Amino acid sequence: MNNYLAVDIGASSGRLVSATLQGGQLHLQELHRFNNSFTEKDGHDYWNIDDLLEEIIQGLQKAKQNGIHSCTLGIDTWAVDYVLLDKEGNRIHEVYAYRDARTLHAPDRLHQLISREDVYEKTGIQELNFNTLYQLFVHDREQLAQADKILMVPDYLYYRLTGIMVNEMTNASTMQLLNVNTREFDEDLLSLLQLRRDQFSELAEPGRVLGSLLPELVQKYNLPDCQIILVPTHDTASAVAGVPSQREESWAYISSGTWSLLGMEQSEALNTKAAMQANYTNEWGAYGTYRFLKNIMGLWMIQEVRREGGSAHSFAELTQLASAETPFASLVLCNQSSFLNPDSMTLEIQRFCEDTGQPIPRTPGALARCIFDSLALSYRDALHELQRLTDETVAKLHIVGGGANNELLCQLTADLLEIEVQAGPSESTAIGNIVVQLISSGALEDLKAAGRVIAQSFSTRLYKPQLLEGSKELLDRWEHLKRQTMSTTQIS
Repeated sequence: MNNYLAVDIGASSGRLVSATLQGGQLHLQELHRFNNSFTEKDGHDYWNIDDLLEEIIQGLQKAKQNGIHSCTLGIDTWAVDYVLLDKEGNRIHEVYAYRDARTLHAPDRLHQLISREDVYEKTGIQELNFNTLYQLFVHDREQLAQADKILMVPDYLYYRLTGIMVNEMTNASTMQLLNVNTREFDEDLLSLLQLRRDQFSELAEPGRVLGSLLPELVQKYNLPDCQIILVPTHDTASAVAGVPSQREESWAYISSGTWSLLGMEQSEALNTKAAMQANYTNEWGAYGTYRFLKNIMGLWMIQEVRREGGSAHSFAELTQLASAETPFASLVLCNQSSFLNPDSMTLEIQRFCEDTGQPIPRTPGALARCIFDSLALSYRDALHELQRLTDETVAKLHIVGGGANNELLCQLTADLLEIEVQAGPSESTAIGNIVVQLISSGALEDLKAAGRVIAQSFSTRLYKPQLLEGSKELLDRWEHLKRQTMSTTQIS
């Protein structure tokens, strides 16, 4: 029996999951789970990157203790953050977290040198102030000059496990440095940053076999015999590969976690002026696809509200409390930049409501209701934009990731978007990571076959749209709120 291991690390937690394929069904087992967060040091926010490597090794040790002596292994993480290495392969500097405030005004400064239109035409990537392009633009020039290689976070973890350096394509595309026409690093943008192409590694496609774990790691920590496979290292790319669709109907997705990523899978980039104005992105996906999507703030907001409340309520309890509150009493614009990394999410939400003349949500239930209602309305806006830009009518919306477990949010989404919502699986990122390993190993033919296996293996829930009373008045109020705060900075 073949074993497949997925290391799946998000902005708030990580885990190592094992999988087997038996009788046409995938069976998952979580072997190791750990927390992840950035920490503040000397006025900046950094990831504890070495801790992540230690957690991966602990997970592999647990895999062997559970009887897994040979396996394949793939790694996915979040996007845009990078690691600088010297010629000996040692890390030069701490790894900045994308929520660090150093890039807040970086886009305006960079676009004095090159227009937004030119950058979007080259890359097709939406403008987010924390994109790698802007992070590198404000990074210390001497440190950048010292860097022999620049790897993304999952590339670095792969390197530490195998000794091999690559820039995996799905994550590299989020740097806003790859040209959609040449499918290589754009020389003009590298020149603007005073960087060279040889400071980056070979661009590598998902599905490539990198090799085995370093022998010294296997011996020192008593690890399994692992064949390391490059999966879609951007967690959203893996999540889309984990959608239970056979790629036949017209479908869209929301990868619902710390961020909500709403989009469609496309065979070509759509880097038109209209797409740029709507701030849609063309991130590269597995097997030559593009993820034409929009970033929406996501469950980060409720995660922060819960943390600030001392984690007194579980996420399920907060959803129950929200269900008992008056619908749409208070609304916020989720993608306002003030919600990106505020000192207090709770106070920021309350301040927004006060400034816009709305009832101030003060209880955990009212705050949660405000967030879920606002997210669903944000999804409605994004889906309408998506259909207009692609000239396609979406027949079904798949919600995958942790947000698929939120019944209130899923039903609100179906109602407001007036579309059938299929929620699940919640483990889509780990599943997508694994199915690419299966395809690479020859156990599955392609993503269409993977979609059939995923549908057969994991339960999902269907939400049909229900009539919302007072929807016209609600949507009028939502449009008025957007006009009222039009001058406020948005992240997208």
